[in-house]
Amino acid sequence: MPLQLYELCGKDPQRVFSPFCWRSRMALAQKGLEFESVPWRFTETQRLAFAGHDKVPVLVDGDRVVPDSWAIAQYLDEAYPAAPSLLHGRPSAYRFIAAWNDSVVQPGIGRLIVSDIPPLLDEAALGYFVASREKRYGMPLAQVTADREARLPAFRAALQPLRLTLAAQPFLGGEAPDYADLIVFGSFMWARCVSRLALLEADDAVHAWRERMLDLHGGLARRAPC
Repeated sequence: MPLQLYELCGKDPQRVFSPFCWRSRMALAQKGLEFESVPWRFTETQRLAFAGHDKVPVLVDGDRVVPDSWAIAQYLDEAYPAAPSLLHGRPSAYRFIAAWNDSVVQPGIGRLIVSDIPPLLDEAALGYFVASREKRYGMPLAQVTADREARLPAFRAALQPLRLTLAAQPFLGGEAPDYADLIVFGSFMWARCVSRLALLEADDAVHAWRERMLDLHGGLARRAPC
């Protein structure tokens, strides 16, 4: 039985848009592991009861059930050591990039694209998403993303640590991508899958890196509905 990855989608089961699911999807591809994508939607928490968890991604590998993208990365390195390493035996070394991405990059993207997500959702998930995100932001979603084009320069400026690193090497992992790249790329795939907003300028080193990431594994990410 192939590995199964429970992933967040909307009306279109092929449009996977969770940044955390993209981390795990790319991790499986980097390991050279085939998997079956199992579509999951925001209001289907009961379907994850078997995992003792209420969010995706959830990986099922035979009798092993692994929730959470971070735990999945560690599990894949432990269970498949002969395949290219994600964390190089040093999970703690990746905690800073995860913290920076999850506190700077991902929230920054969210404030630019969150109003593009509701049209992609089915009726059951729509009410939940809008109510929960408007509570989180304290305002209507259209107001969250108002004047977003004017705010793009500030978002791009916040990427300077990423930009400086990628000006010196092709990937955050050096000559080849590792889990640091997958963490940040997941956030950009979230945006690519739900929004037409151009987050990056064409001459940006971050843009060039994103293009390299899109081409990995036979263009797995580039082929995704967006």
